[in-house]
Amino acid sequence: MWSYTARRLLYNVPVYLGIVLLLMAALRINDPAYAHLGKNARPEDLEEIRQKLGLDRPFLEQYWALLRDVFTLNLGVKSWTNEGLSVGRMLSESIKPSLAITVPALVLTSAISICIALVSAFFRGRAADKSLMFLAVLGMSVSFLVYIVFGQYLGAYLLTRETGYGVFAIGGYEPGLANWPYYCLLPVLISTIVAMGYDTRFYRAVMVEESGRDYIVTAKAKGASKRKIMFVHMLKNAMIPIITRIMTTLPFLIMGSLLLEVYFNIPGMGRVLYKAIQEQDFPVVQVFVAIFAALFILSNILTDVLYALVDPRVRLS
Repeated sequence: MWSYTARRLLYNVPVYLGIVLLLMAALRINDPAYAHLGKNARPEDLEEIRQKLGLDRPFLEQYWALLRDVFTLNLGVKSWTNEGLSVGRMLSESIKPSLAITVPALVLTSAISICIALVSAFFRGRAADKSLMFLAVLGMSVSFLVYIVFGQYLGAYLLTRETGYGVFAIGGYEPGLANWPYYCLLPVLISTIVAMGYDTRFYRAVMVEESGRDYIVTAKAKGASKRKIMFVHMLKNAMIPIITRIMTTLPFLIMGSLLLEVYFNIPGMGRVLYKAIQEQDFPVVQVFVAIFAALFILSNILTDVLYALVDPRVRLS
């Protein structure tokens, strides 16, 4: 397993280097100094800002400097638009709010969706199955933004106005476990409701496909109950697509949910990256996207390793 993981890491090194190279080249199609000072800036001001921001160095030198900073986690480079703040500090301050929303949402979504999918597959073709799938399609057919707006109005503003007590915050974030329900529970519920529609339909399709496998026929022939077949044998053998579904979302856990963080004014990584793109804060964009790319590659490798751990039939070679 370790040799396989090492080989996969080595295979993905050129891919990662290419991603970072294309990222930096794309950001420099237009002179970043003009983006920072405006198109009417004087030539001497442009030259001064290029020296201050390190843009006067050769492109490859800037490229290797970024790779060195990311791999050593030495993210002391300063933000262009947030005076005195390093990218490393912005990263460390924004990752906790993102995880406070995305991790509970992933756990709730996965647990509820798998249970609903099992129940739906158990009652396949009957009223319970049709009702659950109707709700799933209905949930995924409504825009994420609509859920956010109605959630803020009904769950925060209207409820506070009627009861005189703020159950949920319309926006903002305060660290601490005691503050989590007030600031984060509503975004988590909205994220769970939206994602459940997609995940439930996917997991149900997996369960229905598994129900026609030979081991299901054998279990039925041996007299195993339908409940045992569905909730023990089938769930165990469906773990590979379930792991695939969950692992593909891991990089997004770290980067946060952009819409939720922007509309709820939560200072997570998604909101920080969004603001950096708007303000053309290139050091922040470079580091955040480079880290995201690394997380995406590592999650793919980890997915293959988990395949072998949960299913003895899978061999890493």
